[in-house]
Amino acid sequence: MSWGNDSEDRVAIVQMNAELRHAQLELLSAQCATDRVRLRFSIEQIARHAHADTLRKVLGTVTSLHQYYSSIEKQRANASIPSDEPGAPSDEFIRETNTRVASYFEHQRNHYFAQAKPLPRAYRLTMERFFSHRLLAAIRTVELAGKRIPNPPFYAEAKVLGLGNLPEMTHLPSLTFVDVLVFNERITERTLFHALVHAVQFQVLGLERYTEIFVRAFLRRRAHYNVPLEAQAIALEAKFASQSEGSFNVEEQIWLWLNQGRYSLP
Repeated sequence: MSWGNDSEDRVAIVQMNAELRHAQLELLSAQCATDRVRLRFSIEQIARHAHADTLRKVLGTVTSLHQYYSSIEKQRANASIPSDEPGAPSDEFIRETNTRVASYFEHQRNHYFAQAKPLPRAYRLTMERFFSHRLLAAIRTVELAGKRIPNPPFYAEAKVLGLGNLPEMTHLPSLTFVDVLVFNERITERTLFHALVHAVQFQVLGLERYTEIFVRAFLRRRAHYNVPLEAQAIALEAKFASQSEGSFNVEEQIWLWLNQGRYSLP
């Protein structure tokens, strides 16, 4: 089946890409579940002691998915479909952008810190199943009443340079500025968890490394949800939402991704 340019075809293409983005997030969630198994058990232990039927179903699913997506990749190669990825930006442009974004994070952190409050006790008790006491004690939060986080001042220049699809700060539930979590709307457990994942990423990576990863990935993928830092936060948030009584260590997950090089793009 091929699509043309009529309105129905354009709607179908939009729907297809939306479904693919949803599939990507679900696969990231499955990847996090696999990482949890990988972190605790060796390949030999799994091969020797896993229930045969469970392991067979897992392997069958993985094989089927691999075959499906590999066939798409081969089709693109055989059809010589050009890549729509933008060219690589210069090192000088990346350095300048890193400096601007890091300065923005630091400035916003200091700006909101004066009005920020410690994390309420009820939320601390819930989040202790996933985050360290030290982190939760250091975190400060701000709920903006009748206001929204404005876009950074460098957005206008970035758009002139052709950088589209920048995340609109006013539309995001929250933003994490190192250890200060600023919420455009009222805090919920799920939005708090997501913001805390980014706080741990800042803690483990440091401001400069976090910024570099974000900038390089965004300039390559042109969508903030495709940045590994954001993709991991979305996947862990989904995992959190599915576990009403369970627990897992977010910091361990971040160290795992770091040690496996999964914050770097191929």
